[in-house]
Formats: sequence, C-alpha cells, structure tokens
Amino acid sequence: MGIKKLNPVTAGTRHKVALTFDELTTDKPFKPLLVPMKKTGGRNNQGKRTMRYIGGGHKQKYRLVDFKRDKHSVACKVLTIEYDPNRSARIALVEYADGEKRYVIAPQGLKVGQSLMSGTGAAPEIGNALFLKDIPLGTTIHNIEMKPGKGGSIARSAGSYAQLTSRDGRYAVITMPSGENRLILGECIATIGVVSNAEHNLQISGKAGRSRWQGRRPRVRGVAMNPVDHPMGGGEGRQSGGLPRSRKGTPAKGYKTRHPKNPSNRFILERRKK
Repeated sequence: MGIKKLNPVTAGTRHKVALTFDELTTDKPFKPLLVPMKKTGGRNNQGKRTMRYIGGGHKQKYRLVDFKRDKHSVACKVLTIEYDPNRSARIALVEYADGEKRYVIAPQGLKVGQSLMSGTGAAPEIGNALFLKDIPLGTTIHNIEMKPGKGGSIARSAGSYAQLTSRDGRYAVITMPSGENRLILGECIATIGVVSNAEHNLQISGKAGRSRWQGRRPRVRGVAMNPVDHPMGGGEGRQSGGLPRSRKGTPAKGYKTRHPKNPSNRFILERRKK
C-alpha cells in the first residue's frame, strides 16, 4: 500500500495525492453480499432537508460486513482484499470451511490464502477475533464490541487501533484511539491487529469535483451568511462572526456537549487528551 504524486498535467492533478491500491486483489465484489443503497440528498421521509451539504454522488452498493465475527471455532480462508466505497478501510472476503462467505474488515498485513478463526480456541494472530478476556495484555486490537453480541463499533476506520492495557475483574481496560481509557466487558469480541489503509489520511483530492463524486455539496461558512441564516452572519464588510457556534447557536469550540450524568461515565477511567 502506498501513495503517488501525480504529474501536473491538469489543474486537478497539480496538487493531487492518490492511493496506489496495490493491496487490492480484485475489482469485482461478491454479489450475494451486496445490497442496494438509496441516496437521500439530506432529506427525510417528508422530503424536507434535515442535513445540509448532502447531494449527488456516485451510485454505490452497500457491502454487508460481518462486524460480529460470531462463527466461532470454524476456520476461514481469505479469498480477496477489496475496496469498499462506504468506508475508509479495506475489506476481505473470507470463506468458511462449510462454504459460507462473509466480508470482514481487513487488518494491515492480511494476505490472500491466510487462515482466520474466531472464538476461544483462536490464536492471538492478525485477523483473528477473540474475547477480550483471552487476548494478551499490550496487544493492538480493532473492531471492538461495546456490548457482547452487538458487533464491533470501536476502531473500524483506516489505520485506527486500540490497545488492551490491563484487566479489572470482569472488565478489560482499553486505551481508545482518542487516548481515553475505558472499561469494556471481557465477554466482548475484538480483532487482532491494526486496520488496513493507514495512508488514507495522506490523500489530497486535488479538485472540488472529487468531493461531488462522494456526495458532498459545497459548504457555506456561517460568517458569509446573513443574520437571519446564521448567528455568525451579517455585519459591514468582512466582519468576523464572534464566538464560533452552530446554526442553532450551540458553541462549537470549548463547549461540553456530553451530559454530566451519562450512565456510561462509570466505564471511563480517563478522558481523552484535550
């Protein structure tokens, strides 16, 4: 996996930095695991716009990814490493011994033909999914469950990972990608390794049209609006907007939005670094 700097043949390629896609082994997804995905354009079921700056974009199909890894003690073989338009990480198509095929998040270093397993008997090797109570301390993990059987929801994006630092009774202490230390039940499952495509954040699109392909419309600054449209709008000439805030007036920087009596506060040992 690498990145490439393009020759400035056009204005759009002058500053563009793109991925090489070396690690992909096929460009044809497995059709039974594809489902249609309808664009909303930022509108709700009444046709009213509830999210700004959404619209257009290339037609896509959703890949059904197995975040639960609940087929325990059955070996599977990696068939392909594929691109997924719905996430920054790469996905891998695996085939179990009984013939079932599933998509999983591909960790860094995963190769075609490699054998994977999940459950109690699995070894703590890259791509295997184990219960937190069975993973050795200090291991880097991703796709971590917050509730047993719910499916992984932590550290799923490109290049992200968490670390199992210690155990406290029934709970495991996880250092999150944000730096937060959190208690998670030992019965939750996590996958060993770092998520693939770590160079994702080094990309430079090079032109506005590439954002439009991804379904993003131009974003208007609050200070460029009128007072009726935004709290930071209006003023004579290039007036700054005062305190940064949202369209509804909620402060955007330095304002705590987490409820002080949130029930999950007892699972957070140390808040993220500011």
